[in-house]
Formats: sequence, structure tokens, C-alpha cells
Amino acid sequence: MNSIEQIFQNSALVTAAISWAAAQFIKIILVLIKEHRFDFTRITGSGGMPSSHSSFTCSLATAVGFLVGFDSVAFAITAAFAFIVMYDATGVRRSAGHQAKILNRIIEKIGKEDITETGKKLKELLGHTPVQVFAGALLGIAISIFRYVVL
Repeated sequence: MNSIEQIFQNSALVTAAISWAAAQFIKIILVLIKEHRFDFTRITGSGGMPSSHSSFTCSLATAVGFLVGFDSVAFAITAAFAFIVMYDATGVRRSAGHQAKILNRIIEKIGKEDITETGKKLKELLGHTPVQVFAGALLGIAISIFRYVVL
């Protein structure tokens, strides 16, 4: 079995990828319902409800717990990784998104540069609210429980 086949046989990684895809799909559906438009950027974009970062990392940690034990070092590492990612999503990345929004408004008000035509507008949707992170975490945990307990 080659390396690529081994990656696709890694149950924990596949479960985490399914959780990420589910979160991204939910984002697309929520934008479609709320704004009545298909937002292609939601397929791979960051930010929004639910957090795909939280979903991925919590699903990975939960899968590792089911596979090697919730008392294992591997689970501890993946759980710590998940908490760091979630903290970053609600802290640093969310703050960077707020700063980008302010900078974009300043540039627009000054009027010296039309950022909509130059493509230099800073990305504002970077981080998550605590609710978005919590929803993503629950989604990831639920998908892992479904894969390892229900199936």
C-alpha cells in the first residue's frame, strides 16, 4: 500500500475531513437560506457558522480517543491542539478580522485608493464568535461519535 492509500485508510483523518466538509456545507446552506445566494467562497473560506476548524480538530481528537483511548497521550495531544485552534479562532484571528474591517473602512473613507477595483481589500471574515466555535466543536464530536459508536 502506498502513502496516498495509507492516508485514505487513516480512519481518524478521514473522520476529521468529513467533519470539515460537513461544516463547510452547512455554511453554504446557511448563506443560501439567509441571503438567498450561493456563496462559492464558503466552500473553502474561513470564518462563519459553524467553525470548520473546530469541527475538524474536535472530530480528530474524538476519533483518536475512540481509536487509542481517551487516556492516551495521542488523545491528550490532539485535544490540546483542538483547544489551541479554538482559542486562536475566537481570539487572534477574530481580532485580525475586526482590524481588517476597520482598515478597509479607513481606506474607503480616505478615498485615495479604490480597493474594490485593485483587489487589495483585506479579508474581514477570519475568526469566529464563541458560538460558532462551540457549534463546530459539537459538530465534530457528533460526527466522530456517529462514525465510531453508531456505525
